[in-house]
Parts: sequence; structure tokens; C-alpha cells
Amino acid sequence: MGAENRDNRVNENDKSGKRKKRHDQNETEPAAQQQPSKKRNRKEIAIFGNYRHYYGYRVGQDLDEDPRLNVMKREWFEGKDCLDIGCNSGLVTISIAKKFGCQSIVGVDIDGARVEDANWTLRKIIRTNTHKLTSKTPGVANAEPVHGLENSTTKSLDENTSDSPHLSEKDLQKIVSFEKGNFVLNWHPPANKSYHAILCLSVTKWIHLNWGDDGVIKLFAKVWTLLQPGGVFIVEPQPWTSYYKNRLVSETTAANYKNIQIPPEDFQDILLDKIGFRTVQNIASSLSGSKSGFERPILAFWK
Repeated sequence: MGAENRDNRVNENDKSGKRKKRHDQNETEPAAQQQPSKKRNRKEIAIFGNYRHYYGYRVGQDLDEDPRLNVMKREWFEGKDCLDIGCNSGLVTISIAKKFGCQSIVGVDIDGARVEDANWTLRKIIRTNTHKLTSKTPGVANAEPVHGLENSTTKSLDENTSDSPHLSEKDLQKIVSFEKGNFVLNWHPPANKSYHAILCLSVTKWIHLNWGDDGVIKLFAKVWTLLQPGGVFIVEPQPWTSYYKNRLVSETTAANYKNIQIPPEDFQDILLDKIGFRTVQNIASSLSGSKSGFERPILAFWK
């Protein structure tokens, strides 16, 4: 597997970014209820990191697919049940199903609007694939293109429909599903359901800011419970330096930011020593093509 053991852990390069004193720089005292900061009212407010066009600036127009997929391995997903925490508009969720051939994959997001976007994208891709098949059938007129396919992120999904042999056997709609829910507080899978692979990509910061250290510990413990023995947990934690610019998106995040005691660079030790994962590997060491500002470790933990 090539993973590190508990005593030979992934060495990250951003240790200098540990927490520093943060009680200055014009921070305001929080109110009792969570409200968006007035300083951000001219921009998109995404209290939970639920940006509508997240993949547009994460992947960009010049890339065929999210480069993070290139460091993931087929055997982690193929024919297996998978879970994507904080799926946003579902593009990575759908890409993993198409590229690696999951038995099933569920994307969960706290924002119902993003879940609607994900279901819309899934339906569009299925329609497009159906149109491509029927247009190649003798005697069938060419189908009209689906409106909005000029987006590069959905184009890459449409163009890579034959990555996995599983897609010729099962309808993508039966493999991929999306649900609205707060994974940390109240989302639960069907009774006795567990997963072979769980993803949590660029989500930990938002859980940390909204629910503090306790929220992160609950996240990790719940992942452990839902993961099958031998399963993999793939997490992409945002660095501590990125917390500062998002600390004032709500009064709750402002308060939690001041009280955080567990910096992201300690997540690895917590997952190994306190939660109980066996091994870890930084799979981002071979990652290339990430846009500026998104050079982050991607850690794979095995139960």
C-alpha cells in the first residue's frame, strides 16, 4: 500500500503555519446568533464553504478534470460503497463514480441548493450520454445538445463516460445519489450501512469554524464508525493560514476561530492516536496541476 505507519508519519511542509495569536486585527465580539458579517455582504456569503461556483475556480477552464482524481486509485472505489462528505455541486462525486466504477456513492452536503445543483448535473450528464448513444444508432436523428454544456467541468465528465466498465452494466443514476444533511450533527446512513471509502475534501476548515474542535473530533469519530475495516478515509484539510480570511463569515465562526486549540497539522496525530486509524499516506506528493492557492496535502488513512 505504501502507507506510513504510526511512528513514521507524513511530514508536511507547512508546519510554520501553526496557530498564532488571533485576538487582534480588529476582530469583533460575536453575537448569540449566527449572522453573516456585514463586511462580506457584497460578495457571495458561504458560511459553510458552500460556494455555488466552487469548482469553477477550483478546477478552471484549462483543465479536463479535477487533478485530485489523478492521485486516487481505482482499487479504493471499484465495486465498492463510497461516501463523499461536503459534496457541493457533486462534480467530484460523479467523476469518481464514472472514473473508478463505484458500486454506489452518496454525496452529502449541508446546503440544499448545492444538492439540487448536484442532482441537476447528474441528470444532465445522463441525458447527454443517452443522446450520444442514440445519435450513433442507425436511423436515429442526432439529439440536440443539452443547454449549458459549455462549462468545462461538466464537459470533462461528459467526455470520459467510458472510464469504468461498471457504467456499461449499471445506470449512473443508480450508482450516484445526493442527500442534504449536516454530517456532523444529524446525517445518518441507512441502518447498518458502512462504506469502503469516505472522502472529505476541503471541508474540515468549515466544520472547524462552525462547530469548533468538538465538531472536528465528531467528524473523525463518525467517519471511523461508518468505515469498514480495511477501508480508506481520504481527507484534504485546509491549512491554518486559510482560516483567517474566513473567520468573519458569521458571528459563530468568529467566536470559534478564537477558541480553536487543534490546528489542522495536528489532525494526523488525532486520527492515528485517538481515533484509531492504522496507517496514513500523503497522496498529494505526486499531485500536479493544482491551481494557485489549492496546494494542500491529501491524506489517505486506512482503518
